[in-house]
Amino acid sequence: MFKELNKLLSQKDKKILFVGIGNLLKMDDGVGVYISRKIKKKGTISSLTVEVSIENYIGKINSLNPDLLVLIDCVDMKSAAGTFKLLKVSQIQDMTFNTHNISLKQLSEFFSMPVFIIGIQPEKIEFGENISYLVKNVADKIIKQINKQEVHYGCRISLQSLQGPSQN
Repeated sequence: MFKELNKLLSQKDKKILFVGIGNLLKMDDGVGVYISRKIKKKGTISSLTVEVSIENYIGKINSLNPDLLVLIDCVDMKSAAGTFKLLKVSQIQDMTFNTHNISLKQLSEFFSMPVFIIGIQPEKIEFGENISYLVKNVADKIIKQINKQEVHYGCRISLQSLQGPSQN
């Protein structure tokens, strides 16, 4: 799935807004918030943390006018804990989202830009403030992937391309 995320991030001419969704008091359900709070705003990448009330941020998101909107949330995909998928919102009809008053698919109809979802399979969604090890581990990898994009004269390039060929 990192390949798909990297492909999304490589769109140098697109403003990408990552939106963290979830309940911090329900363990792994807070993973979207955890990720969005650690994304570094730079170049064309930014983030917004909405917790459990994304419907209250529709106007704010539209006013930011991103080219691509990426919602980050815990999703029950009936997979192993820590599994994640980057999906177009049109692909989520069979997946269960937690803690929302409106489905993310319905919510996406309020946005004119393409909407994607980074869905992360939770291990535990019970009251508690700690994210489980497997979910936190994949969350940290997602954060690293997003934050490793560097800005050079208004374009994102990877750190690897700055280093050039290895000197052996």
